[in-house]
Amino acid sequence: MTTLDTAPPAPRRSSAPAPRLDKAFGGFLAHAVLVLGAAFVLLPLVWMLLTSIRSADSVFTAGFNPIPSEFHGLTNYGQALANSPLLQFMLNGAIVCAGILVVQLTCAIPAGYALAKLDFRARPLLFGLVLFGLTVPPQVTALPIYMALSSIGMLNTYFAVMVPFFLSVFAIFLFRQFFKTFPQEIIAAARLDGFTEFEIIIRLIVPSAVPAIAAFSIFSVTSHWNDLYWPLVVTTDPGHATPPLGMMLFRDQETGSNYGALMAGAAIITAPLVVVFLFAQRHFIRGITMTGVK
Repeated sequence: MTTLDTAPPAPRRSSAPAPRLDKAFGGFLAHAVLVLGAAFVLLPLVWMLLTSIRSADSVFTAGFNPIPSEFHGLTNYGQALANSPLLQFMLNGAIVCAGILVVQLTCAIPAGYALAKLDFRARPLLFGLVLFGLTVPPQVTALPIYMALSSIGMLNTYFAVMVPFFLSVFAIFLFRQFFKTFPQEIIAAARLDGFTEFEIIIRLIVPSAVPAIAAFSIFSVTSHWNDLYWPLVVTTDPGHATPPLGMMLFRDQETGSNYGALMAGAAIITAPLVVVFLFAQRHFIRGITMTGVK
């Protein structure tokens, strides 16, 4: 009787390397996209800094040489500070941004708390109006506000620059989303202990909302520090000019085609925003993340 020789079954090939390769390629692709995006965002800033240390004659020379052959940084920055009151423009910007931010937080935090934690009949309607307000651009209300300020003689003042932005529907929406994540049990316990709603906001809500406050503060300060449209409408006095408006006046009156000095001035007024963001970036990222958590 003969026996048939049967070959042993072939070992199965592991499919583990393929998912690992796919995961590694996906991670590489994601990081490549992030690097390209960061380079695209940082390129204007880097070019501004490089132009600020060039001579006026070498800005538009033929050929591409990112590193200037001669250093004119001291001359350009000195001319920017000497020929224009950049420090006054920056002080005006700080006053405007701080005034707007204080009033925005004072209004938005209680409003966001009410929409998130208080139960009343008009809450859905008011939240719908907040969402509707997000769709209205500020240019729509510019003419009525300008006419009202002109009629009461308030043009060319800090108040005129700040007043359209005192109420921020974006801030109300942001804080409402953040306060939705705050435990309702803690608020109920505070009410049982005799806390008023105002005490709950001051002693419980505000300390927990530091990340959201930091995130919104960066949005607000950046937006109004860089705003040119509204200050250009209501301000003709250089003594109340914000940094972008001051740079425009600086360009027209002093520098002409000296782009080295212009970029030096732009670098000076941009530096405070960069420093503020570097110090607050941890709270900024945390605040943006937590506002999306349900």
